Amino acid sequence: MIPTVAIVGRPNVGKSTIFNRIVGERIAITDAKPGATRDRIYGKAVWLNRVFSVIDTGGIEISDAPFLSQIRAQAEIAIEESEVICFVTDGQSGLMPDDREVMNLLFQAKKPVVIAVNKVDNSSLRQQAYEFYEIGVEDVIPVSASHGIGIGDLLDRLVNYLPDDKPEPYSDDILKLCVIGRPNVGKSSLVNAILGQERLIVSEIHGTTTDSIDTLFTFNDQEAVIIDTAGLRKRGKIFESVEKYSALRAMHAIERSDVCLLVLDAFAGIQEQDKHIAGYALESGKAMVIVLNKYDTIEKTENTMSEWTKKIRREFQFLPYIPIAYVSAKTKARIGSLFPLIQKAFENYQKRVSTSALNEVITEAMLLNPPKEHNGVLLRVYYATQVKSKCPTFVLFVNNTQAIHFSYYRYLENQIRSRFDFEGTPLKISLRNRE
Repeated sequence: MIPTVAIVGRPNVGKSTIFNRIVGERIAITDAKPGATRDRIYGKAVWLNRVFSVIDTGGIEISDAPFLSQIRAQAEIAIEESEVICFVTDGQSGLMPDDREVMNLLFQAKKPVVIAVNKVDNSSLRQQAYEFYEIGVEDVIPVSASHGIGIGDLLDRLVNYLPDDKPEPYSDDILKLCVIGRPNVGKSSLVNAILGQERLIVSEIHGTTTDSIDTLFTFNDQEAVIIDTAGLRKRGKIFESVEKYSALRAMHAIERSDVCLLVLDAFAGIQEQDKHIAGYALESGKAMVIVLNKYDTIEKTENTMSEWTKKIRREFQFLPYIPIAYVSAKTKARIGSLFPLIQKAFENYQKRVSTSALNEVITEAMLLNPPKEHNGVLLRVYYATQVKSKCPTFVLFVNNTQAIHFSYYRYLENQIRSRFDFEGTPLKISLRNRE
């Protein structure tokens, strides 16, 4: 499990810009996969060979709360979720009373804090930045997020405080299963139904589950551990209406999992946050099964299941390869149908294909539909190989990595899927210039 850095601070100090600088240039799901639009508040970063997660608490809006309470609530989230805190301030406006308030809260957490004094674009502002030492933090780093100045120094200091990665307690042979979804869609009830016992407290009140709970079990001779994602935690000014915070809590379980069960509520219908959470799992490269829960609560005709399948495929256009299960966790109806889908997704998630078979598919695909010139270059693929399983990852050695349009990536992925069964798992394709 990788450590986490949380970014906190007053509004308009540049938290999101620093977040983007730290996370780096990544292909957002909104660009590549229609239907997964979401605000990014969570990302991964690498610096000096250290991998860590980054949270932008500024993207979490606390409804019905006054200005200072919102800042305090975001600071509480940072304290709750992170090992190191990056406190962003504004070097042009200087040290403000609200900065002192937030810092007092952070001191109580007894976690490392690094102050990033943002918007320091010249030497005179750099001198003013030193007033932030007044609030008792040793590490004060002047930066300009918009120009990228000082970001390396900031990362050096943050990484210096990161704890060692915690080893995953389970072997690779054990299937790590994660249950994700909006509050009150029936995640805990589904876990109980899968395990066949009342392992977790089930309640209609949002936020009953407050911690991730690991439970070992076996099905079809497959050892597995199920990780129930934490629900919302009502603490201080953190309100149960904070949907983005719910998604954030799910990320910790997603990171540890092999297969995610994305739970939808048949009675309430599909909502935007369902797609947001699915987007997190996809970006993390996890296998998935979509579970339509509370199927017993809706009126049915002979076409109900096919109509729901069309609706789910339409709403989750970016997940055409993910299987769908229709269950009622409350009555345990059709729970047995989940296990073959989970097992198949896990097998495909670990699958490796031979280099010769892969190159045959790529060669045939390019003969059938030759790539068009892109960025003034015509793509040539010399060689392809699978470099990783547990999200199957393929590398194509080419003449120029800039010579491919996104649509051709999708075409090659579809050709690989048509030859090999990768139902339930995403695939990753990257290009490298041939040396």
